[in-house]
Amino acid sequence: MQDSDLLSPDVFRDQRHHEVFEYLREHDPVHWHTDSAGVGFWCLTKHADVQMASREPETFVSGAGFTLVDIDPENLQGMMMQQMLPGMDRPQHTRHRRIVSRGFSPRTLRMIEDHLALKAKTIVDRVVGRGSCDFVTDIAAELPLQAIAELVGVPEEDRRKIFEWGNAMTGIDDPEFGGGREANHAAVEMMAYADELRRSREAHPRDDIITTLTGATDGADGLSDAELAVFFILLVVAGNETTRNATAHGMRALIEHPAALERLQADLTPDRIGRAVEEILRWASPILYFRRTATRDVELRGQTIRAGDRVVLWYASANRDAEVFTDPFQFDPDRAPNDHVTFGGGGPHFCLGANLARMELRLIFTELITRLRGVEFDGQVEMLRSNFVGSIKHMPVRWDPDKALASP
Repeated sequence: MQDSDLLSPDVFRDQRHHEVFEYLREHDPVHWHTDSAGVGFWCLTKHADVQMASREPETFVSGAGFTLVDIDPENLQGMMMQQMLPGMDRPQHTRHRRIVSRGFSPRTLRMIEDHLALKAKTIVDRVVGRGSCDFVTDIAAELPLQAIAELVGVPEEDRRKIFEWGNAMTGIDDPEFGGGREANHAAVEMMAYADELRRSREAHPRDDIITTLTGATDGADGLSDAELAVFFILLVVAGNETTRNATAHGMRALIEHPAALERLQADLTPDRIGRAVEEILRWASPILYFRRTATRDVELRGQTIRAGDRVVLWYASANRDAEVFTDPFQFDPDRAPNDHVTFGGGGPHFCLGANLARMELRLIFTELITRLRGVEFDGQVEMLRSNFVGSIKHMPVRWDPDKALASP
């Protein structure tokens, strides 16, 4: 069990990783792992250690790679990773985050909330009378796609392309999505599309992120063409895929815990939906890990992490740590407090889109919990083959359409 290859996508597709992490948290919380290809790295599996490493960015840096693939600036993938926020260190990260955070201001989120609430209602309206659907493609994927498209100003007719490109990039290890060649093609297409958006906004400004960042480039503190293109990819992949995955995992958890769903349906107050969203985020852990690289020797729980060692922050493990969460393998939508690390363990890399994700989850689950009755699985749940993204790619469900309610 403890010898499972944590670089194998099959470990996560088959959901065996929770058993592996439970063993490591108890017996070897700072674990040196060598996979079948001889790749070695430290596994931080405890909540406190993940938070510590997240909050010491000078000791645990991101610039050498934020996945278990080293950044090679000579190829396309390496260039993109180097220019993404998760792959930056100070001072580059500070500058870049300051610029792009303009697009996630409270004002911006307030501007789109009513529109997204209407989108959430429409998504459920479209399927509620059918009594069944593939929850991932028909429901979970829709609101995050619409939210990101609204933020960056992607027109309706182009949104399906964005969806398909995102699938290709996150499904790089899954045969259904075509592998590495399709992922590279999707990246090239997205960068070209971002450049088209940029040029369009320069000529015809709009109230969206691309216009904001395009305007910023007129001054000394703006994004270059390449930086903007890579940021667009990050928005589409991280902003769209991760919230979709949290939505799918949340619905799966509610189906598998019918008593919890019934409690929510009986009394869905604003406070309660807020707590339920936090528990869905803890339960889902849609990004399984981020990697850091040590810049100095560090003693931790009797182990010596050497300068230059790879260090993996396993969010999926920290979110099941019994020292922090009572009954961590129990899905409890009333759990409070809920100090999960789904958006990171704090520090400069805390997820920029956290509040947007929370908004989307609150809106879609308000519709789903309030309106659907008798929800159950209608086929096999299929997991994405990935060791980085905890994703459900297909989840057939059914419900009683005769008991479905009108939108609240």
